[in-house]
Amino acid sequence: MYSDDRRRAYRKDLLLASVMVAAGLAVTGLSLVRLRAGNPQMAQATQPLQSSPTVPSAQDTAPAESKPGGERPTTPAPEPARPDAEAQKAGATPALPPAPAEKTAAPIRER
Repeated sequence: MYSDDRRRAYRKDLLLASVMVAAGLAVTGLSLVRLRAGNPQMAQATQPLQSSPTVPSAQDTAPAESKPGGERPTTPAPEPARPDAEAQKAGATPALPPAPAEKTAAPIRER
């Protein structure tokens, strides 16, 4: 008796699975038919926006007049803190002292 119930449940599950697969194939087929039968339209990008009236760029305008005692002095011109190797050979000195060496632990002993 047990094997008959088991066999019946297996057939029922197999029938349900095959019905679900058939329904999925039918929906897929109907979707493909509808896509082919309809008007073929391609997705289009939006039209480019109209350009705004031309505004003079920052390069075309003269720089703002510097005020004495302003927030950022403009003279003398800022220089890098560490000159490149060629400038050091020519005699330029770094504006900042060298960075302190990092603290290191004792060396790892070999086994």
